[in-house]
Amino acid sequence: MHDGTRVVRAGRPQPAQGEPFLPGPCFAATYHLSGDPSTAANTYGRSQNPTWTLYENAIGELESGIAIAFASGMGAVAAIFGSVLRPGDVLILPTDGYYTARLLAEGFFTSMGVKVRLAPTARNAQSDFLAGAKLLWLETPSNPGLEVCDIAELCEKAHRVGALVAVDNTTPTMLGQRPLDLGADFSIASDTKALLGHSDLLMGHVAVRDPAWAKKLITWRTQIGSIPGPMEVWLAHRSLATLDLRLERMNANALAIAQFLCGRSEVKRVRYPGLPNDPSHGIAVKQMTRFGPILSFEFPGRTEAERWLSNCKLVDEATSFGSVHTTAERRARWGADQVAEGFIRFSAGCEHIDDLIADMTRAFEE
Repeated sequence: MHDGTRVVRAGRPQPAQGEPFLPGPCFAATYHLSGDPSTAANTYGRSQNPTWTLYENAIGELESGIAIAFASGMGAVAAIFGSVLRPGDVLILPTDGYYTARLLAEGFFTSMGVKVRLAPTARNAQSDFLAGAKLLWLETPSNPGLEVCDIAELCEKAHRVGALVAVDNTTPTMLGQRPLDLGADFSIASDTKALLGHSDLLMGHVAVRDPAWAKKLITWRTQIGSIPGPMEVWLAHRSLATLDLRLERMNANALAIAQFLCGRSEVKRVRYPGLPNDPSHGIAVKQMTRFGPILSFEFPGRTEAERWLSNCKLVDEATSFGSVHTTAERRARWGADQVAEGFIRFSAGCEHIDDLIADMTRAFEE
């Protein structure tokens, strides 16, 4: 079955006369519960919700695994760290991965006795730090630098020494890359980004194939309370139906914009895994079916970058990515990533490519 069909149908209940295609959100903190609670599908609002179940079934179908929904991407990150890591364990993280995940690991979890090792994504550098590791964390393509590592190769090496592997798959989504099929134990995403793609929801998920890990993640979510609201989950499920369509336009726009930027003398170091001459392209084509909506490039400095951003009318300056709205930002303004002052992370949206290119051209020339 093709992706376009799968995302429209995923998680939908069986047709029933007079019933909606997708039931509305279930707002419930408590449920009728007499006698033995084990006979009830739902016991308490922090533990179960029928709206979660449908959405998790949909994500599970698309991931080919068991999915657990969280209130945010960081809620999902924390659930894996908290369920897997214990004092004395070693966590390997990418130096160029999502900054807040590093903050959590090097802050709270280091104070709890977890040992963190950092290595860059490019050239599978993390493979040199695997000895004694409990969890290898990959983010490919990395955010914001768009380096790519070989998931299957690193999973094989990690499992050989007894380490688990988690892959942050936020940028490509499961329609662009399938970490569980490549050997990962955990596939994680900030659903806030391209998966839901309308700049209006915060959510995350983890997908696994081992029911024992699914149970541990659900226990963490229940006890910590990192639960999504039913309205958000219902809106998320509705958004899934257009994922294939959105990604098709966004990916095509990203490639066209990357090609356009390669011809502009004002910028340098254009990175996009879909470009044949990109340093990551060789590995990317092995494991990705779509290269994602994110690209990056550099201006000579901060002044040029900020001038260009202010000149754009169809490119909104914002810190998130993966939306139907085209966005960009000068990442060095946060002081979190090891990038140049003129570095731009660019997220291609669903606008018509001719309009985007015209707007960007005018922004260069003003």
